[in-house]
Amino acid sequence: MIDTTSHVVLVNEKDEATGTMEKMEAHQKAMLHRAFSVFLFNEAGEMLLQRRSMKKYHSGGLWTNACCSHPFSGEDNLVAAKRRTYEELGVEVELNEAFSFVYKAALDNGLTEHEFDHVFIGTCTSRLNPDPDEVADYAYLDMGYLKNHIERYPEKYTVWFKIAFPLLEEFMSNRAQ
Repeated sequence: MIDTTSHVVLVNEKDEATGTMEKMEAHQKAMLHRAFSVFLFNEAGEMLLQRRSMKKYHSGGLWTNACCSHPFSGEDNLVAAKRRTYEELGVEVELNEAFSFVYKAALDNGLTEHEFDHVFIGTCTSRLNPDPDEVADYAYLDMGYLKNHIERYPEKYTVWFKIAFPLLEEFMSNRAQ
């Protein structure tokens, strides 16, 4: 049975589930938990970024990748990534898992992200219909331009995006070879 409450799946460094915890408590206690990040590109190879709604419980107003969230307990990561992308952006996309990484970073309001993050990549050819409670704005940007903008204005981007972006660049470079 899938738990669809506001709990996250606690994991160890091998991504083995060790239990669940209420989402805010996990972020207050900096508990390692399972997450996913979705990176979408248009047919021109530009990356979709969203600016998080000011209604979000952290990092409101900051730019980030297409979608980030947590799978429900018992939910497959790919299924969760597709579900949440549709909920936030109003589009159904095909996704492929690219890589995963663990990070720990302080947020803007006393919370800490400590996540085992599964990264998914896909192409978006549909018109977006974003949920305004989740997404304040969005844009497709060239990766080179984006890299320079992150370096010049890091305060405009979420902490996890600044960690994941160079990992994604490396993955895409290795894949192209």
